[in-house]
This record gives sequence, C-alpha cells and structure tokens, in this order.
Amino acid sequence: MSTRIAHAGLRRKVMSARDAAALIRPGQNVGMSGFTGAGYPKAVPQALAALMGEHRARGEDFRIGVWTGASTAPELDGALAEADGIELRLPYQSDPVSRAKINAGTMEYIDVHLSHVAQMVWEGFLGHLDVALVEVSGITEDGDLIPSSSVGNNKTWIDQADAVILEVNSWQPLELDGMHDIYYGTALPPHRQPIMITEPGDRIGVPRFRCPPEKVVAVVETHAPDRNSAFKDPDAESQAIAAHFIEFLDREVASGRIPPGLLPLQSGVGNIANAVLAGLADSGRTGLTAYTEVLQDGMLDLLESGTIALASATAFSLSPAGIERFNDNVAFFRDRIVLRPQEISNHPEVIRRLGVIASNGMIEADIYGNVNSTHVMGSRIQNGIGGSGDFARNAYISTFVTPSTAKGGALSCIVPMVSHVDHTEHDVDVVITEQGLADLRGLAPRRRAARIIDQCAHPAYRPMLHDYLERATAGAWGRHTPHLLGEALSWHQRYIETGTMALTPAAAAPARPTAPS
Repeated sequence: MSTRIAHAGLRRKVMSARDAAALIRPGQNVGMSGFTGAGYPKAVPQALAALMGEHRARGEDFRIGVWTGASTAPELDGALAEADGIELRLPYQSDPVSRAKINAGTMEYIDVHLSHVAQMVWEGFLGHLDVALVEVSGITEDGDLIPSSSVGNNKTWIDQADAVILEVNSWQPLELDGMHDIYYGTALPPHRQPIMITEPGDRIGVPRFRCPPEKVVAVVETHAPDRNSAFKDPDAESQAIAAHFIEFLDREVASGRIPPGLLPLQSGVGNIANAVLAGLADSGRTGLTAYTEVLQDGMLDLLESGTIALASATAFSLSPAGIERFNDNVAFFRDRIVLRPQEISNHPEVIRRLGVIASNGMIEADIYGNVNSTHVMGSRIQNGIGGSGDFARNAYISTFVTPSTAKGGALSCIVPMVSHVDHTEHDVDVVITEQGLADLRGLAPRRRAARIIDQCAHPAYRPMLHDYLERATAGAWGRHTPHLLGEALSWHQRYIETGTMALTPAAAAPARPTAPS
C-alpha cells in the first residue's frame, strides 16, 4: 500500500481503476481534474472508456458529461471521445478526436470563460454534478488532499459532487505540498466579498483541498506522468513577434505609462508565447512578476534567471523536458510559484487591480480590432476561448499575437471582418504579427483599420484590405465602422471554395518578417 495515503479510512477504499470506473453511471456529470495536460486523472478515464466500449458492443448507450478545468490529454479526452462516451464537454478542449466529433455535431460542447465555470456550477446553471474524479499527490493523515500539478476547478468539483473518486499519483513530487493556495472564501451574490490579492504572491487560502472522507467512494493508486507536447524552437515569425512586443514594453516604460519593473505579466499557451518569454529573458530585466493561468517552459527559464521573481497560475503546461527540469528542482520553484483555483487565477477583479499586461494568441483579427480565437471559417471550433477573455477584458494592456498568414499564405490572419467574435474591439488594445505592431488605444475605428492594415497585415494582402476599406468608407450604409456587408465575409467563402483567401494564388506567397520598427 502506498505511503502517499496516510489516512487510515481512505486506505481502506483503495481499489482498481476498473472498479472505480464502474461507480460512474451513464448520464452522470463528472467533474475531472486537469488543466493543459497537467494534473488530470490517468487511469480511471481509460478504464471508463473500456467499460463504455463494452456497453456499446452490447448495444447499450453509455455517455456522460465531462467537465474539467481546461484541456487534458489523450488518456482522458482522447480515450473517452474514442469510446463515443462524451455527451457534453466543457469548458475547453484541445483533443483532435473530441474536436472532430464536436464539429461533426455528434458531441455537444459549451465554450466557457474559465473564470466563470466554478461560479456557474455553484449557481446551478450547468446542472447537477454527480462525481468528482480528481488526481492528487497524496492524502494526509487528517484526510486533506495534496494537489498535484494543476488546481483548475478541483475545489468546486470536490465541494459540489455527490461522490469523489481520487487518483493518488506517486509520479507527482510530494514536494509540491505547500505550493498551492486553495481559497475557500468565494460566495454567491449577495454575499460576495473582495478577493484580497494586491500582489501576485499573496496567499489567501490553504495549501490543500478539504474533503470529508465519507464523501470519497474510491481511491486509485497510479504512477503516470503528465503529458504535454514539446514546444518548437522559436522560428523567425515568433522571434519577430516577440521583438515587437518587447520593444512595445520598452516604449511604455519610457513614456511613463508602466513602471520600469513592468506590471504582472500574463502569457497564453503556445510557441509564440514561449518566444515572447524568451525575449524577456534577453531584455536584461529582473524581479518581474507573472499573474497568469499556465506556466510554460519559458517561465521556468525566467524564474531560474531571476527575470521573474514570482509567478501565480493555476497549472503547469510543460514539455517533457520542462517537466524533468521542474521535478529535479521542485524546492526552488515551490518558493517562487503559487498555484490557485482558476476562478482566482483568472478572476476579473484581481486582474484589474493588479494591472496585468496580457498577451494571448488568436486565429484572426479584423481591420477594426475584433478578434476570433476559437473558430476556423466561422463554424469549426478549434479549441476554445480558455482564459483569454478573462484577461483581455480586464487587463491594463491587452495584446493579441499571431503570424500574419497561415496555411502557407493561403489564409490572411487579418481580414475585413472576423468570421466569429470572441473579443470585441473594445477589449483589444494591441495587435501584433511578425510584420509589426498596431497600438489601437485612443483610435476611432477607421484609424484603427488603417493602422492594423499597414502594421500587421501581410504585404500580399495589404492592397486587398486597403481596397476593401476604401470602398467601404465610400459606400457603406454608415461611415463610423464602414463595412460592405455583401462581401465582408467573402474572404472566408473564397477560402472554402478555392483553398485561398487571395484573389490569385500568387498573391498568397509569404514574405519574410520585417524587423521591429
């Protein structure tokens, strides 16, 4: 029996993953731990998928609602989707099997701001939560649960579910104990109180989850690693975007709009975000802070170098090499990292108070600054909005980054009108591509459009965008935000029909990124 389970009563509830999976019934809603491939249950979902397959072979339907913190990994999302076992998924996913089923209309999916999920469950908006399936690093003698590499919505799942299934993963370092800050002070209106965080490192909760032992119906012992994809080395486009971003921060400091030590930083997930972090490492700054939702490999670099002194988040999103680095030096990072529930890491009040500088990726932006971060060609979900809306709406400065083209130049990421809106022009301060940076603050719509086209659009698409803007300005029904409604989405339709947004294939040839201005 594992020494990770110090509570005598819970040791008696240890069972196999299959026996634990059998406690989950068709039609139930299951809140599962996990956030960007960190801290998700590894054994029970696979056993549950096998049971679902057996039911299907007998002609019986076995599907459940799957609620998580954010995306997970193939052992959870992939396995259950392959078994056709997910009726409804929320609030964020990145699994290719799930994505295909969602876009085929065979799996329902609700895309939710990550800060909203816990309160929506408490408010009863999402229905009843039957089971919580949560990975932990260990269980104390008193029955407290030591969180693992993500927090996400686990506190709410444990509190709200009728029954709790625990996976105790001995692969997770026990030295994680003490890194977490689990806040139990949230309440529903009219009883809400301020979230008393005034610095990114403030601790307002306790280091472990609380769970009545009688609520736990099963404990499963595992020893399995988290799984995230390795990041690509920064390419020329990512490096150019990072250079534009760092130069922008330098200008903001020089103008006096932000202090020399900057303000707390938030960084989305992905290769561009890692390139931006690498750029910060080369900037010579020290003692910075981060108030974000995930910590990537680049953040470990900044913590080790002293560029960032402290980082607050809800989860890790580390490559295999990054996980190895972290696990080899947990004590060092534990003193410099705070992991919180995502309702706190992404809390609008805290983000606004701290003055966070936000940087998030996108699929496309239009000439007026509206951003689509979730849908391809307007109707096909890619992943979800995640926490980008939490930060964009409330940040001191909200930036969005993307290469100017995709699919080898066949797609322009700057378009006349986005095919789906996740972040309106009111929440977007700065747009950055490898071509340049458009600071939209203080600009009326037509001036925003000219700046985005000139600074961010790919040269192959700039003439087409200027032509659209000129004709819209001359002939639109209204001139405040001029659009030609009959062709505003024609670029997307042309891509669907011909495979390119360009009027001629030659116009889509990519150009080299320009140096920062």
